[in-house]
Amino acid sequence: MDLALAERENTILGQDFLTWLWHATEARRGVFKDRDGREFSLRMEERLSVQGGDGEGLESATVKSPSGELTEARSGLRTGKKVSRAQLRFERDPEAWQVTVKDNDFSLSGLKTPKIETRDREDDDPDARVLEKLFLLEQCLELFDGVYQEFLAVRLSPKWAEETRAVGAWVAKG
Repeated sequence: MDLALAERENTILGQDFLTWLWHATEARRGVFKDRDGREFSLRMEERLSVQGGDGEGLESATVKSPSGELTEARSGLRTGKKVSRAQLRFERDPEAWQVTVKDNDFSLSGLKTPKIETRDREDDDPDARVLEKLFLLEQCLELFDGVYQEFLAVRLSPKWAEETRAVGAWVAKG
């Protein structure tokens, strides 16, 4: 398979996912369920990039808004751009994770987990903090994977055409 074609297909799938996810977070008021049926919240955070076009005509816009207003990115969607990078915040009481996702390779960066207890106690296992941190990383990845699996179930089904119309209506509504 041509490497450039595979990269382009990954980017399209990634942009579809991130754009769908932005729509889904607003349509559901951020409420999703994990694989055990427990609710968690997911929302787009302060940083979001949209991109459209190809080659020389490639255009992108990055919005950083501490108040969560992403109006410039929404304007980009109305001109045909799709989300290319998004900062996500997962919350499941009392814990919260923050991570940035890129469209072309689904790389996760800047992953912040809930705080862990850092006080040293004599009776603690010396590996306890590392193991707890790894556990928290795994929990975030499970939440992300679950949302992505939900997207793929819709994306690979006949429901995708209906979902595309819903996302289009959401974009037009602004």
